[in-house]
Amino acid sequence: MINKKDLPKKIPVFPLSNFIIFPKTTVPLNIFEPRYIDMVNDSMKQEKFIGMIQPRNQKSLMSNNNALYQIGCLGKITSFIETDDKRFLIELKGIVRFEIEKEVVSNKKYRECEVSYESFYEDLNNKKENLKFSDLELIFKNLKNLFEKKGFIINWKELEKQSLDETINALAMASPFTLEEKQALLETKNLDTRKTKISEILTTYTFDQYNNNTIQ
Repeated sequence: MINKKDLPKKIPVFPLSNFIIFPKTTVPLNIFEPRYIDMVNDSMKQEKFIGMIQPRNQKSLMSNNNALYQIGCLGKITSFIETDDKRFLIELKGIVRFEIEKEVVSNKKYRECEVSYESFYEDLNNKKENLKFSDLELIFKNLKNLFEKKGFIINWKELEKQSLDETINALAMASPFTLEEKQALLETKNLDTRKTKISEILTTYTFDQYNNNTIQ
């Protein structure tokens, strides 16, 4: 278990659009851009931490000047494989959310930020939320409809074997929601408010249109 004192003040950040990671969830990443190869190499030599964050503008992802959202999630590399063509296949486990305080100027190809975890220390706790799967039956039903209409394949039986917070977070990460909607889910205080936010987002969707368009 990672303690508050183990959390780095300065972290490398990996801006990835329409992608979020939550604490206690694990995601695979295929790293091939030279700057992020450098980032993973440097991270592996230290505490193996990387900050995942969404850029505000999807059209200029190659730019290091692209504005970032303030809230992201610190992840730790738990698996690392280098392929024959020099790509890195890693698994990143979400640890705790952070808020960017300022970006650090450096000569590195990737970006670094000084961050604060103060608002999200509860992410480090193992306390279970007081919710049951029966509380989420309607949300799961609507999510299943949306996933099926979008052609997403989800192993629901396997999901239900996980803890409730892992299930909700995994569905929020995999959902065909917009960049802004996923960011709103990441910024929710806890599982209960995240559940409510997912429900609110689902009410804006029509199951007759499937291009991430919402009803206005």
